[in-house]
Amino acid sequence: MTEVDRSRELLLVASLKAGDVDAFEQVYAEFNPRLFNFLARLCRRRDAAEDLLEETWVRVVTHAPRLHDDTRLAAWLFTIARNLYVSYCRSRMLDYDVVPLSHLWPSPPADPSPFEMAAAGELQRRVETALATLPGTYREALLLVALEQFTPAEAAAVCGVKQEAMRQRLKRARALLADRLAPDDAAPVPVATEVFP
Repeated sequence: MTEVDRSRELLLVASLKAGDVDAFEQVYAEFNPRLFNFLARLCRRRDAAEDLLEETWVRVVTHAPRLHDDTRLAAWLFTIARNLYVSYCRSRMLDYDVVPLSHLWPSPPADPSPFEMAAAGELQRRVETALATLPGTYREALLLVALEQFTPAEAAAVCGVKQEAMRQRLKRARALLADRLAPDDAAPVPVATEVFP
């Protein structure tokens, strides 16, 4: 994060604490799609993700006056969303079914060739399906670090674990993902490190 970005973030935090509606709208516009994608991939149910997202924003409004002046907004918001998801799972003792979410995956870059589009689409479907089969702790680790671009230390803070535990989760998640992406008759392929650095 650049100094300008951090300065803007600190101003937004101060404005949120003061109850500024414009600041809330800016934060909402910037983070709502990211939070929804995160929750949808964790829940694998659109309706549940929408409910959790709505509750996330209710918590933001409720707790914004108590923010610390140096709060990192992304980490705070994703922590709220993740904690609500954990509570949701505990209250329902959910089963982890495989549900394809390829429609939620970020779209490919503009103007790829038809071959590139077909190959990318197939890889996206395979990765999304493999990701959906991972246990929740590993899936959330990959989502936070690979897609949301949190550092492992920031992801550890969001998940409420030590940094070493997060590094171990990431290592195991990448290995599981590579194993699931490997053809049945071959050894695991290093595709996972390309998709999730």
